[in-house]
Amino acid sequence: MALLGAALIAMWWNVPSDARAELEDWHAHEHFPERLDIPGFRRASRWSSADGAGGFLVMYELDDYQVLSSPAYLERLNAPSPWSTRMMPHHHGMVRGQCRVLETCGGNVAAHALTVRLSPAPGRDADLRAALASLVASLATRPGLVGAHLSRHERPPIAATTEQQIRGGDREADWVFVVTGYDATALDAVASAELGDAALMDAGAMLGSTPGLYRLAYSATPADVAAPVHGRTAA
Repeated sequence: MALLGAALIAMWWNVPSDARAELEDWHAHEHFPERLDIPGFRRASRWSSADGAGGFLVMYELDDYQVLSSPAYLERLNAPSPWSTRMMPHHHGMVRGQCRVLETCGGNVAAHALTVRLSPAPGRDADLRAALASLVASLATRPGLVGAHLSRHERPPIAATTEQQIRGGDREADWVFVVTGYDATALDAVASAELGDAALMDAGAMLGSTPGLYRLAYSATPADVAAPVHGRTAA
């Protein structure tokens, strides 16, 4: 099974320790149900940084890229609930990739995930695409791993949304490589070897990729969630 759809939203951020419990409550019981109620949202998953330092990875799998500029999605982004409005400032260092899926093989829900944010060196887009496409197919069936997915950010033709403005603006990812698996040591090995800086530069990437290891916290599809709990603890 591959990613559910042709587009992916991937987000990374950090949250202060004193806001973490409420943010996780809000995210699971209001935010995921709201997003999964939007036509075209197929699956949502939230991951916590493996080092316990307070980082999050969130992925939304979408039917197609047009969902990112759909009226239903924009309506939600520009009219956040009171609870969402209160939680948005706790998304520190937000990086977002609003991506077209380029290659996908195997599962996207497993105990562990490795993400690598990277960019092609000038004139080497095709080289990097070919090298990473080959890697997707080989990693998905390696012992300890279950899936690999490559996507590329493309900013949708929309204005900055209210949620973005509350957060203070987001940075953007470029290319996003995701590997999932049941063995964290297998992901560590990939991060050091095939997806390490030296190998990626040989394949056509610029120096300075950003890796991250995460543990699955929660995953849901539209059929899994109840109506959102608005403002359970909001003042």
